[in-house]
Amino acid sequence: MNPHTITAEFEQTICDYTGAKYCVCVDNESNALYMALKYEGIEGKKITIPSHTYPSVPCEIINAGGKVKFEPSTPILTGEYQLSPTKVWDSALRFTADMYRPGQFQCLSFTGQWKRLKTVKGGAILTDNHEAYLWFKRFRFSGRRECSYFDDHFDFVGKNYYMPHVLAAIGLQMITGFYNFDGTKIEFPDLSLPYPDLSQFEIYTK
Repeated sequence: MNPHTITAEFEQTICDYTGAKYCVCVDNESNALYMALKYEGIEGKKITIPSHTYPSVPCEIINAGGKVKFEPSTPILTGEYQLSPTKVWDSALRFTADMYRPGQFQCLSFTGQWKRLKTVKGGAILTDNHEAYLWFKRFRFSGRRECSYFDDHFDFVGKNYYMPHVLAAIGLQMITGFYNFDGTKIEFPDLSLPYPDLSQFEIYTK
């Protein structure tokens, strides 16, 4: 079986459950955030995030060329938040029925024991932007199209961020548990987790 077919099937099941038009799976949410921020073109811009969050978030802002601005927050992070003023959302602690926000880039995490949908490791971007969807698909696959590299025409520089098809296969099995016996979607409350105050570390804002 073509491994791209397995990943595409998993992506479609995520779309069906979340209400998003498109889903692009990657190897972790950190890389999903980087891709979305890179597409947004944040070079030189200040991006505001909560002071208490996962360390990869300010890292990916910096990696994408932006500058981090921390907003004071409580030690407990719940659900999702916007990386303001972009259209990018850190949705690591939210995965529920029809959660998609039209016009936005919601970045999901499937990594860690606390996540609703666990694939050992992985992440995704939800979008309704067709141009962005195609860009994300090629960026995650070293700029390649989903074909043999002998048949490709290389005109795009990307990263090696694609989700291994074995993880997509795990996700396909896991997501069946997100529906009731009558086929209706199960709605889940947001997760809440404690995070350190990253604003105390000058490495992120110097």
